[in-house]
Amino acid sequence: MKTVMITGASSGYGLETACYFHSHGWRVLATMRTPHEDVLPESDRIEILQLDVTDPDSIAAAFAKAGPIDVLVNNAGIGGIGVVEAMPVEKARELFETNTFAVMATTKAVIPQFRERRSGVIVNVSSSVVLGAMPLTAMYKASKMATEGFTASLALELAEFGVQAKLVQPGYCPTTRFTANGGDLSPYLPETYAGFFGPILEAFSVQGNVTTPTDVAEAVWRAVHDTTGTLRFPAGPDAVALAQVR
Repeated sequence: MKTVMITGASSGYGLETACYFHSHGWRVLATMRTPHEDVLPESDRIEILQLDVTDPDSIAAAFAKAGPIDVLVNNAGIGGIGVVEAMPVEKARELFETNTFAVMATTKAVIPQFRERRSGVIVNVSSSVVLGAMPLTAMYKASKMATEGFTASLALELAEFGVQAKLVQPGYCPTTRFTANGGDLSPYLPETYAGFFGPILEAFSVQGNVTTPTDVAEAVWRAVHDTTGTLRFPAGPDAVALAQVR
């Protein structure tokens, strides 16, 4: 039986991915900053682990408890939209801590066992904002672009050891990342820019063909089982369309 470890599995993409892999017979280690036992079905193939991806001690403790795994899915992330002028650099640091540096830290924690075993897959959940110039996402996009570059180089480094690194690029999902995990956005959308961001936010509120958590879970599954050497897997109809245009 194979084991997948998923960060940020308390809701959204991570929760759906945990359920998806469990339904396909995998053992699932669902990590959460604040564990919630009731969000996943009771099963001897599901274990919930406490993990704050920004805390080195928490990372070490979680991997010690996890033991050998076959796949690491770095899903934990936070959102943040707003105009650059209004977003403090501290907000950018917060985005990078979770969306970039935490991915690097958890990846480093799992590489030794994968390298020694000469197998394993690391899937880093990025975003479709990397696929084009998108307003109001500059600092968030910067954190995800950094993760994309990191993963692309990592894939080359680990290929010699039979270890794969993949990227999943979710499209716009109204119930995750930007809204649920982005915090209070009003300070970053000053009235001075209302004429600019108003129509953009209105368009997002009525946007069709958006990404669902299931789209992301299925893309992670495809990435894990890929044998073609593909690096990037857009998830959701909007992300797929952007990738095709690019």
